[in-house]
Amino acid sequence: MKTGSIEIQIEQGNTRRTVTMQKEGTITGVLPYSRMTEASGFGVCLRSTEIIKLHKSYFNEMINHHHSLTTALVHFMTSRVRSFTSLQKQNEKLMALGKLSAGLAHELNNPASAIIRSSQNLSDNLKNQPTSFKKLMSLQLNDEFVDRVSTLLEMKKNAGNVDLAMMAKTEKEDDLADYFEGLGVEDCYEIADVFVDYNFSVSDFETAFSNTSNEQLVSVLYWMENVLTVEKTVSEINDAANRISGLVKSVKTYTHMDRGAERELTDIQQGINSTLTMLGHKLRKKNIEVEKDFQENLPKIKAMVGELNQIWTNIIDNAIDALPEKGKLSIKTYQEGSNIKTDIEDNGPGIPSEIKDKIFEPFFTTKSVGEGTGLGLDIVKKIIDQHEGALFLDSVPGKTIFTICFPISKP
Repeated sequence: MKTGSIEIQIEQGNTRRTVTMQKEGTITGVLPYSRMTEASGFGVCLRSTEIIKLHKSYFNEMINHHHSLTTALVHFMTSRVRSFTSLQKQNEKLMALGKLSAGLAHELNNPASAIIRSSQNLSDNLKNQPTSFKKLMSLQLNDEFVDRVSTLLEMKKNAGNVDLAMMAKTEKEDDLADYFEGLGVEDCYEIADVFVDYNFSVSDFETAFSNTSNEQLVSVLYWMENVLTVEKTVSEINDAANRISGLVKSVKTYTHMDRGAERELTDIQQGINSTLTMLGHKLRKKNIEVEKDFQENLPKIKAMVGELNQIWTNIIDNAIDALPEKGKLSIKTYQEGSNIKTDIEDNGPGIPSEIKDKIFEPFFTTKSVGEGTGLGLDIVKKIIDQHEGALFLDSVPGKTIFTICFPISKP
């Protein structure tokens, strides 16, 4: 290019995306030894531009008689390919990282919010403990009654929360609220909710509260409700904290942190589970059902864990994008002869036959701008090849299966 500047764009979906800029003094187009048969992009002149063109029919003469120029052009071509491929791979990684980061932030937000909410509730309930204890001490309850109440409370706490159907829970709440109302409790439905969570029934109270006045029972009920609320709140905080811990563990497994960069014996099922955790937000957003059929004691393979996770991420993420609302994703792992196989199946619309041979080509994509670079499946294919594996695709409307095959590592 003698003067001016040209913006190089490629089609992605129904729009164009800028990939590079050509300025004066640069060389572009088909070069000697290039396998290019047609232009893969479009040039848009940004200002008045003057180009010196050489028809490719002169390439043979150039190669035979102008070795230095040919060498320089080939060197330029390889550098251009390397730079362009590196840029696209970086874009692919950044987009994948963006998706995973957004999902992880959402996953962490829920348990973190639960901890904040529960800790506030815990603080409020603990403030009521001194008053509740003072009232209880003033009742001068006999030892037999205290033993009955303590035994009942401890038994229900040890049994933990119960998960009742909505109708059954409502029915038990009504029964307990009516019983509490008869004792003179004002907010009977509010405290009944806590007791139902721990599977209390009217008969439990009638047995424990026999031969005791209603005035005493009301104070005892409020104390029991406070104890159970604290217990429930602590359990909620513990569950949320374990959820965060599990997510952090999944991230470490997924990103292959704290490990070397060499191949090691790897359980592919662990990597698949971590990937599903990382993509959990997208799965729930579309109400996608995930069915796992993992073979027990599946042999390990020698692999780069981080690279394997790129395989699972790209294929599963593509399946999620293709699936309709309430679609189904099935993942099966099994041993077949001396190989480990993984089937990733979805019941989406399928891959049209006319593009089946193209989906593994670099930069081919059916996604809109900003949603994909067309390198995802190309990366998958390269990683599988590096691990001496194989990749198979079978797709019809309503059933698409990617089968990934790896040889079992020898002892």
